[in-house]
Amino acid sequence: MGEVDTAFIQDPLHRPKLCVIEAEEIPVIDLSPITNQAVSDSSSIEGLVKEIGIACKEWGFFQVINHGVSLTLRQNIEKASRMFFAQSLEEKRKVSRNERNAMGYYDTEHTKNVRDWKEVFDSVAKHPTLVPLTTDENDDQLSLSGLIHLLSTLHTSGNSSSL
Repeated sequence: MGEVDTAFIQDPLHRPKLCVIEAEEIPVIDLSPITNQAVSDSSSIEGLVKEIGIACKEWGFFQVINHGVSLTLRQNIEKASRMFFAQSLEEKRKVSRNERNAMGYYDTEHTKNVRDWKEVFDSVAKHPTLVPLTTDENDDQLSLSGLIHLLSTLHTSGNSSSL
């Protein structure tokens, strides 16, 4: 194994302090109060907000159930994501974020002046009846990956089983 590029090495001052948190399980948040009209009322929504707040404060993350996104759509998004990220760097960079377009591929993010060990594909929810999709020159290249279509479907319907 070779040496790690120093661009990826975090200063010891900024490294996380390791500790063991004893807990029974990761918080599970049921979104049915906002996805199911039959069980939606102000007190259940208030309870949901409180649960999310506690999970964020105590854990920093949580698992979501009853979110309304079909299994087929989730599987297709995962498949398209894997296919996109398996492409060559040259291909992925054809849809890179830039000064004019904040959405797309990016692989040189930094946290506290240290390069992150990740690559991302950023997208944004655009409700088709409120905000029309852009005609940005990058859109054609983004659609070639197939990922943008699936993400748009997720953002607009969340329930598509036709994908």
